[in-house]
Amino acid sequence: MGKKVYDKLARTESAQEKHQRFRIKRSEEFDYLEGVFDKPTLLVIYKLLNDGILSRFGGVVSTGKESKVYYARGQRARELAIKIYTTGNIEFRRAITRYIIGDPRFQGIKGDSTGIVLTWAKKEYVNLKTLFGLGLRVPEPVALRRNVLVMSFIGKDGRRAPLLKETVLERPGEAYNDLIDFMKRAYLEAELVHGDLSEYNVMVHEGKTYVMDVSQGVSIKHPLARELLERDLSNVNRYFAGLGVKVFSQEEVLSVLRSGG
Repeated sequence: MGKKVYDKLARTESAQEKHQRFRIKRSEEFDYLEGVFDKPTLLVIYKLLNDGILSRFGGVVSTGKESKVYYARGQRARELAIKIYTTGNIEFRRAITRYIIGDPRFQGIKGDSTGIVLTWAKKEYVNLKTLFGLGLRVPEPVALRRNVLVMSFIGKDGRRAPLLKETVLERPGEAYNDLIDFMKRAYLEAELVHGDLSEYNVMVHEGKTYVMDVSQGVSIKHPLARELLERDLSNVNRYFAGLGVKVFSQEEVLSVLRSGG
């Protein structure tokens, strides 16, 4: 089955694109994809292609402890990002459990490793859908199948937008206010706390900030919500204070949130 899925994937790119993305022999390509994707994930990608959600599947955009993000094209050549969550990292699975247990939106999940990772993927999809629906700048969620999340690509022509930490900001004060506004609206309107907001999870595209990696985002009713919110504020204040921006105190922001805006 893996060979058939691979053949389908291979046909979705031109010879030139394949050469640019993989630059290895066909037999090595197959070994590479088999090494990256288990059979259930290969089948999900095949179905996304078959259903027309994806038209082309490209190379790796970024790699993290929880997932890898790949470049793809969708309908009308729309640029997409495909986030594939790993199911094999035991240490990671243990670490993410604290963000799931206690969130009233995700009760009664399966305690096995696959169940935890699939819930983690669903959590990011639901968080993105909520935040994007409010007009906040996050990737637009397109589809979720098992551990594979399809979302809009933040960047252009296959090149991802730089992270905040990789960018020299022309107007750092404006970017700071954008992120404070994001946290306020996420808390007050979406009733969510990002939980890991920092210069490593924000992209800058066409002069605007986009918040990424919302899988660990928790409901404001979660037992860790206050702790995670304070950590987010601390991270953002630390970074922008280092750029010379006059930042709000934690108490100022928390006071606004407690008063409901």
